[in-house]
Amino acid sequence: MRRRYSELIQLPTLKERYEYLKLSGAVGEETFGFDRIFNQKFYTSKAWKDARREVIIRDNGCDLAMAGYEIYDRVTIHHMNPVTKKDIFNENWEYLTNPEYLITASYNTHKAIHFGDINLLPKLPIERKPGDTCPWR
Repeated sequence: MRRRYSELIQLPTLKERYEYLKLSGAVGEETFGFDRIFNQKFYTSKAWKDARREVIIRDNGCDLAMAGYEIYDRVTIHHMNPVTKKDIFNENWEYLTNPEYLITASYNTHKAIHFGDINLLPKLPIERKPGDTCPWR
């Protein structure tokens, strides 16, 4: 299944968007690990920097492009479809920089997507109401 931004933004909640994106990383799956040096050529390229800027602007700097979840700390651009060594070695940068396959995420949300920990997702403040006197709810 190829994940797409145009499908993701149809989902109305942050939790649904997270469920759509989560990878639930498994032990033993091939990742870049010590081979990270190979993807640095891509992540330092002008093409990547331009795509990153475009995606942050498109998403208004919001976590998973959800209004009300503005990111005030580390901004990560998440590849909705995992990057492979083959993508990097073949310099398939047009695919890797296509905004249809990228989403803005906070550092913790990005970790949640990769490691399957929903507790890392941001939570909105509880809306207070008149007569609500319990300050810890």
